[in-house]
Amino acid sequence: MAQNDAIVRLARQIDAARRSERFLVNADEVVSLRRHGAYELHRICADFVSSVNSNLSEAALDFAPATYAPESFREPGENLMQIGSQGRQMQIAFEAPSKLVSTEKFLVPYVLEGEVRTYNQRMLERFEIRSLLLFFCEIRSLLLFFCVEAGAAQWRFFDWRSRHTGPVDHELLVSLMKPLF
Repeated sequence: MAQNDAIVRLARQIDAARRSERFLVNADEVVSLRRHGAYELHRICADFVSSVNSNLSEAALDFAPATYAPESFREPGENLMQIGSQGRQMQIAFEAPSKLVSTEKFLVPYVLEGEVRTYNQRMLERFEIRSLLLFFCEIRSLLLFFCVEAGAAQWRFFDWRSRHTGPVDHELLVSLMKPLF
């Protein structure tokens, strides 16, 4: 059985390498794609915040940065976005991987990688009292990748605890924010 698992993993790695090599293009094209990816992630988050705020009676989600242009993408370096309300936060950090197109952390080739972290004040207070291990269990963290495959590009998440993956969309953002309130 272990031999079959090893063969399946090798086959996936070969497929991922082949897909990644298909997207070996010039650096200017990748930079343009990365800028588009950063802008797209901001658009998804801004639409989410706008949708939630339009249904609230008083409290409002804040989103930073409020505006974003493709030229705002910083390469190299970390890019940050934050959605928050009343001490509850969702932080999104992303950056370019070391290679133009990578499959190091996710099998689908990607040009941007990042992480979403959610927390509230109660979680932070418990961190001061309890161990670091509890902190990692309490604060939810997902990996993000701006993937390129079959001529299309989209943001995908990977939950390392459950091994689930899917698109970054309103449904995901709701599932991340809901436990904070």
